[in-house]
Amino acid sequence: MNMSFGKMNTFIDIISTTTTRDSEGFTRTSDTILASMRAYKEERHGNERWANRAAFSTASSLFRFRKIPGLRITTEMIIVCADGRYRVLSVEDVRSRGVYVEVLAEKLEPTVR
Repeated sequence: MNMSFGKMNTFIDIISTTTTRDSEGFTRTSDTILASMRAYKEERHGNERWANRAAFSTASSLFRFRKIPGLRITTEMIIVCADGRYRVLSVEDVRSRGVYVEVLAEKLEPTVR
């Protein structure tokens, strides 16, 4: 699989969220952007590759991007793009070459406050 730059046309931020509690007991969530980059994004659909990913039935999207030196992507992280926020469900080194990372993610629905 050759990831051409033309296919990597979705701009994403990889963020970590931290929750803090103030003196009155209210919690506040804040985002820290760890990296911003272009990525390939694929929505879930009924082809054979997605059928093979049945273990991740809640995954709604796949993101593929270049590995970032010094940053380990984990399931505690969130991916943000123009379509919304996505919780990282799994992280895989594409073909174990250390060049690209493939992330299966679940779209987070906004909460009403």
